[in-house]
Parts: sequence; C-alpha cells; structure tokens
Amino acid sequence: MTDAREFAGPNGATPARHAPGTPCWVSLMVHGPTATQEFYGTLFGWEFQPGPQQLGPYVRALLDGHEVAGIGQLPPDRHLPIAWTPYFASENVDRTAETVRSCGGTIGVGPLDAADAGRLAIGSDPSGAVFGIWQAPAHLGTAVSGVAGTPAWNELLTFESASVAKFYRSVFGYQEEPVVSADFDYVTLHLGGGPVAGIRGLGQALPRDRGPHWMTYFQVADVADALDHLVHLGGHVLEPAHDTAHGRVAVVADPEGARFALLQRQR
Repeated sequence: MTDAREFAGPNGATPARHAPGTPCWVSLMVHGPTATQEFYGTLFGWEFQPGPQQLGPYVRALLDGHEVAGIGQLPPDRHLPIAWTPYFASENVDRTAETVRSCGGTIGVGPLDAADAGRLAIGSDPSGAVFGIWQAPAHLGTAVSGVAGTPAWNELLTFESASVAKFYRSVFGYQEEPVVSADFDYVTLHLGGGPVAGIRGLGQALPRDRGPHWMTYFQVADVADALDHLVHLGGHVLEPAHDTAHGRVAVVADPEGARFALLQRQR
C-alpha cells in the first residue's frame, strides 16, 4: 500500500507530473459543501481555495499550502451516491475515454476543459464503479503525500477482481499482482514496478446500497484520535480500527455518507 508517484514534500518542493495511470487526485461531490468543508477541515487540518467551476461550485483542499483534494457541490436535482472519486493521470483524456468505452466502461461526464487547470472526464468501469481521468497542463494534482491528512491509497471494492482488473489493465497499462489466498480476493495494480492501487473482491459481502465503488484511504497520525474527532464532528464508524499488514485501518463515513478509510502507518 505505497504510492509510486512523485510528489512534493512538506518542504514545498515543486510537484512532479504524475505518470499516466497513477492516481493523481481525489474529489468529493456533496449537497452541502460548506458543512463538508468544516468537517474535513477540522478532521484533517485542510484549508480551502476556489477551484474550476465547470461542474458547479468547487474548492481545492490545501494542507500547509499544498493541494491534496477537491470538494464540489452536486446540483440539487442530482441524486447520486456521495463518494470520494479517484482521478487517474492521462496524457490524453480524449483517447483514454475512447479506450474506456471500447473496453466496456462508460463516460458520464466530458471530456471537458476545467478552465486552464486541465482536461477531465468522469466514467465508470463495467461493474459501475466511478472514477475520473485527468490530463494536467497546469494543475498537476495532489501535491503532497506521506503525511497526515493526505490521500494514501485507493482501493476498488467490487464483486470479484479478475474481470475488472483486466479492464483497468487495458485502459491504464497496469501490471497485476494477485494475492494468492483461498478466502481473500485481492489484486494490486502496479506501474513502473510499484503498487499504485488495489482491487478487492467482496462477492456477496459488497454493500448492497453502494455497489462497486472506489474508496480512498487518508493517512492519519493516530487512528484512535482521528476516530474520536470524526464521531464528534458527526461522522460514522463503519468498521472499527484493526491492524493490517500496512498499518492500522478504520472504515468511516462523513455526515453525508461518503465512505473513506483512515490509515495509521506502521512505525
């Protein structure tokens, strides 16, 4: 559960361009952006500044001046699942969108320009999980990683990993590394020799009210402390903190129901 992309550190180094296929941004569309900003601002220490408005009101979240995520407002008449959406880097969004369609996925938004920041599309894989594609002439994406309050990992929760892994391999050129286990269906997606995302097959244990979906892990310094803050702020604990090979993890939801995970790295 590491990230092979290059990023800016806390010292403010200039962020490098993300290699095609690497997760480069996460974005959340909600009905109440003001309350959502207060929730995540308090939980992760984020501040906010205006971003591109092509899809409606939108802000970028900053941690110590570095961009880490985006929050936008859903149109009042759109009753879509509230969920964090990962964006994957592309050198040509239009060409990647065509590949998505030819491989059995769909494109629901775009491709379109986000002012002068870049070009985007939002699509879904054949199982229905939503993801974004980002082409970055100006806004390179998440500019800091490896510290509390930043995205640490993206994981697709779906029915089974094999067929959907083939889709992502065809679209983004990933190499797959399955976890060999009789009772654990998991594939790690690799680029350039390093892991960039994961696919977990849950079978009938997949939440019926969500269907297949991507989930973002955010790094925290102390997961127990973060859970206390989250509950006080109106969030919900879906899976209590538990130890994994990559650290201590808890699955939670914000007040509007967006699911995400908290990750306390092993020391």
